[in-house]
Amino acid sequence: MASKRYRKALEQLDAKKTYPLKSAVDVLTKFPKAKFNETIDLAFRLGVDPKQSDQMVRGTVPLPHGSGKVVRVLVFAKSGPASEAARTAGAEYVGFEDMIKKCQEGWSDFDVAIATPEAMSEVRKLGKVPRLSRKSKPAASSSRSTRRATSTFPSARPPSAAPKSRKTPAP
Repeated sequence: MASKRYRKALEQLDAKKTYPLKSAVDVLTKFPKAKFNETIDLAFRLGVDPKQSDQMVRGTVPLPHGSGKVVRVLVFAKSGPASEAARTAGAEYVGFEDMIKKCQEGWSDFDVAIATPEAMSEVRKLGKVPRLSRKSKPAASSSRSTRRATSTFPSARPPSAAPKSRKTPAP
């Protein structure tokens, strides 16, 4: 048996009609509110055959207001323009030798680790530390543009290394 809230929502919706995105969002905002964080699932028909290797669709998309989770970003960069760019982009932790030493001692209070190519020779050694391997929770990446990587990583990906489908709370 359907709830009163569900029946009230169905009255506002024409099930046989296909709605364009803008009017669909307008209809959704008029639905009765629930007592929990509501989510919306979107499905897109891309017209590609996923069995064909040249038609695979992969990637991440930065959400306009982030995922709603606070992502702590660690940037391994030697002092200079790369570390300054990471700081201005919002990285919580920026450093090189001090951060490497801290991680070797077992510290892993971050979600995403980004390293400049110059720092990778030393950061690579941290793969032997069990909590910091790439398959564990802190995701790792190497990037030449620390500003771009630091600002897009938190909004683009969940705090795990592998991209997964996700439900995003409705505003």
